[in-house]
Amino acid sequence: MRVSYNKAMWAAGTALSAVLVVSGCSQMKSMETKMGTAADTSMLTLTGAQEVPPVNTQASGSSSIAVIGDKTVTGRVEVRNMNATAAHIHQGAAGQNGPVIIPLVKTADNVWSVPPNTALTSAQFDAYRSGNLYVNVHTAANPAGEIRVQLKP
Repeated sequence: MRVSYNKAMWAAGTALSAVLVVSGCSQMKSMETKMGTAADTSMLTLTGAQEVPPVNTQASGSSSIAVIGDKTVTGRVEVRNMNATAAHIHQGAAGQNGPVIIPLVKTADNVWSVPPNTALTSAQFDAYRSGNLYVNVHTAANPAGEIRVQLKP
């Protein structure tokens, strides 16, 4: 009887520990998101309609750029149906153009990536959190930008 009691107590203790670990991880993820330390990632679509002024084009792209709470920027943009000459992250609200803050680097055919160890300044990070950063890709026919998307915090 004593052995069965010890096994039951051990099993209950193990189960309780597992519940606490899972609960703690869940709360930690929630806290990271609230504090901005988790990577903010999502796949966003670049189009000519989002350019300022809008561009009529068959080109499109997808952005997987992520901003982490320590202001680190990572990710890339893949483009289709265009011969891109440059790609950048700019500071500017939707419907407005703004200055380049991060030039992207061509890393493969139709792929432009954030350079390693890239970080936003505090002001740029605040602009990002307010929805005031965007990515656009340029071509010879549209040197100011052919496709664009606002980054979403």
